Amino acid sequence: MGNWRSLKTVTGLFSAIALTQFGANTSAIAADTVVVRLGLFTESISLAELQKAVKTGKLPGSLQSYTKGLSQEQRRFFLGALGMNIPMNVVTLDRLINTQIGTTILNDFATALARKDKAGVQALRAGLVLGSTAPQGLSILSFIAAYPSKRLEIDLPKAWVVAGNLNTAFWRTQQFMLAIAPQLNPITAKPGTPEIAFPFDPSQPGSDQVKILNLSLNDQKRDRKIPVDIYWSTAATPDKPIIVFSHGFASVRTDLRYLAEHLASHGYVVAALEHPGSNAANTDLALQGKTRVMKPQEFLNRPQDISFVLDELEKLKQTPNNPLQGKLATTNAMVIGYSFGGATALTLAGAELQLEHLKQRCKKNLTILSLGENIQCIAEELPENSYQLRDTRIKQAIALNPTTSLIFGETGLTKIQVPTIVLAGSADKTTPALTEQIVGFEKIPSPKSLVGIIGGTHLSVKDPSTTLDQIGQPNTPISGGEVVGEQAADVRKYVKAIALAFAAQMTPEAKNYAIFLTPDYAQFASTAAFPFRLITQIPPDAMAVVKEFVEK
Repeated sequence: MGNWRSLKTVTGLFSAIALTQFGANTSAIAADTVVVRLGLFTESISLAELQKAVKTGKLPGSLQSYTKGLSQEQRRFFLGALGMNIPMNVVTLDRLINTQIGTTILNDFATALARKDKAGVQALRAGLVLGSTAPQGLSILSFIAAYPSKRLEIDLPKAWVVAGNLNTAFWRTQQFMLAIAPQLNPITAKPGTPEIAFPFDPSQPGSDQVKILNLSLNDQKRDRKIPVDIYWSTAATPDKPIIVFSHGFASVRTDLRYLAEHLASHGYVVAALEHPGSNAANTDLALQGKTRVMKPQEFLNRPQDISFVLDELEKLKQTPNNPLQGKLATTNAMVIGYSFGGATALTLAGAELQLEHLKQRCKKNLTILSLGENIQCIAEELPENSYQLRDTRIKQAIALNPTTSLIFGETGLTKIQVPTIVLAGSADKTTPALTEQIVGFEKIPSPKSLVGIIGGTHLSVKDPSTTLDQIGQPNTPISGGEVVGEQAADVRKYVKAIALAFAAQMTPEAKNYAIFLTPDYAQFASTAAFPFRLITQIPPDAMAVVKEFVEK
C-alpha cells in the first residue's frame, strides 16, 4: 500500500506547493495526452479518458498493463485521487515557492516530468497556477489540463520516489507554519527595512574574548565519566545565568559550538557536556556489537548528568585560584537542548516522563517512520510509569527540534515550571515538527514561544563542523535532504540572536533584549531561503491543521 499512500501525497503536494504567476501565453497550449513511462515502455492515455474514468469509476482499458495487479481498494483510491479537488489559498501558498524548500520540491518533481527542453520547473509552476483557476479548484485533472505542453510525460519510477520522500506530516507542517502568522510575509517585505527600529544586532559577536576550559568529571555514584567544555570570558559575572547544553542522540558536545562561543563572547558561561550513554562514542560501540544503542536508564541519566555538572560547578565556583571562582550563577541556570537533548531540557524544566501510553504504543510494533519515535520507545523498559526530574536551579529552557510525542504522555508537558522556547523546522524528518514539537507546545504553560523555521531541517541548527558527514547522503523519506553548513547560515544567525535575547531575560538587561523575542524581529530576520515565525500561542486556524492531522 505504500505507493498508493504516496499517490495521496501527490494530491497533497498540489495543495501545499506555493505558486508564482506565470506568463498568460502559456494557456494557449495545454496537455491533452498523458504518457506514462516505465523503463523502455510507454503508454499514452488521453485526458478525456481520465476524465471519463473519474465519472464512471472504471479505470481506462489502456492502463490495464499497469493496473491489473491492483486490488479493488487500490483502484478506488487511484480514481479518488484523480478526482479530488483541493481548495486553495493561493496567497498563502505563494509564500512557499520562493523559499529554499519550495524550490527544492519543484526541482524534485520536475525530475519526474520528462521534457526535452528541460523547462520542467516552469511548466510545473504554470500547470499548478492555471490548474488552480479551474471552476472546481485544483486537482490532478485540472493540473494536466493546464500543463503547458501537448503531452505530459511522467517517468513513473521517479514519480514514486519523489512522492515517497514527502510524507503527509511534512505537508501538514508546511501548511501549519504558513498558518501560524498569516499576517507576516517575509518574502514581499524587504529585509533590512523594518517598521520598528531595532537597537542593535544580537547575532553579532560580543566584545569578550572566548576561552575554553576542558573538564573531565566523574560521577562515582552512577559510574559516569562526563566530559565538559566550559566556554567563558573574563567578563563573566554571577549576574548572568550559567547556560548548560545537552546534545542530541548519537552526537557530541560540540553540536552547538558556534552558539556556545557566541553566548560566551557576550559574558555568559556555557557548559557543554557529553552524555556517555547516548553520545557518538556509545553509538560507535553499539555498531561494533559491544553495547546497546541506548539503555532505557539514559532517559533518567541525562537530566541527572546536568544536575551533577551544576553540583560540580558549584564546587568550582568556590575553589581558590580557579579561573571561574566567583563567576558562576549555578543556582540561576538556563538549559539549551537539541533533539533528544531538547527532551532532556524540558525534563529539567519540570516536564514529567509519563510512560503508560508509550508502553502500550511501542508494544504494538507499529510502523514508526521517525527516528525520534523509535528512540523514545526505548523508554518502555523503564520500571515505573512516571518520573519527575526537575532541577529548580534551571530557570529557563530552550528546546531545539526536541522529541516530545511519546515520553511525556498526555499531561507531562503541562508540568513545566519555567519560561520555555521550542524551535521547530518545517522540513525536519527526524523529529517531525507537528508530532514532536507543535502538539507538545500547545500543552506547555505560558510564558512560552514557538519558533518556526520554514525550510529548516533537523540538522540546520547544528555547528557546521558536526554536519560534514551529510555531503552526498541520499534523500529518503526518513533521512537525508539536510540543509546544513553554509546553506543554513541564516538559521544559525537567528538562533544566536534569540538565544542571547532569551538568556538576557535573566539579567538586568532584560528590557533591552525583549524586542528580539517578538514576531516583528522574526519577520525582520527572515530571508528568502528561510522565513522565520515566532508565536506565543497557536491561533485556532493553525491548531485546526494540527488536530486534523493528529486525528487521522
